[in-house]
Amino acid sequence: MSRAELPDAPACARNRDSILMHLARLLCGSSRVLEVGSGTGQHAVYFAPRLPHLQWQTSERAQELTGVESWLVKRPSENLPAPLQLDVDGAWPGIRADAIFTANTLHILSMRSVQHFFCRVADILEPDGLLIVYGPMKIKGEFVGSTNADFDLELKTRDPERGIRDLEWLDQLATDARLSREELNYLPANNQLVVWRKNDNKE
Repeated sequence: MSRAELPDAPACARNRDSILMHLARLLCGSSRVLEVGSGTGQHAVYFAPRLPHLQWQTSERAQELTGVESWLVKRPSENLPAPLQLDVDGAWPGIRADAIFTANTLHILSMRSVQHFFCRVADILEPDGLLIVYGPMKIKGEFVGSTNADFDLELKTRDPERGIRDLEWLDQLATDARLSREELNYLPANNQLVVWRKNDNKE
């Protein structure tokens, strides 16, 4: 793949700084992050050199790995290893991480895949590890902005299994996976950045 053919997600350039502001704060004590659904890889090549204390591990489905690899080759960083193959509904790599980050994924996964995602997150995270999710969500059943309502309709038109998820439903999935929500941050363009922490204490 030539440079001219590098995959491009314009939204990455628009949201990366607002996301990074929170990641720098949240991940100051972490050492390894697994990014699930790295997309083009543009977030990773921007975040990794600005968070040099972290190993930023990208991952994607097999058919998308070439795009991630091409960006990592163009903008290499010592803390940015080769991407791992990861399909949410398939086998996950046998690694551990202090944090898991995913951006703009839960609304394009089916509800069943989102459920599987939360189940597997618990297996990957170290004790007290963080799950950090960026993207549009509904709060108490309401869309955050009219544009998200339009976006949800567009998603469902393409695939009825897709759609903007209710935060309260995600909270329940998190609870079932031994995670508890710590933060709900409102970011530009009607997106949210939500943080859950793994809690292995059992009553």
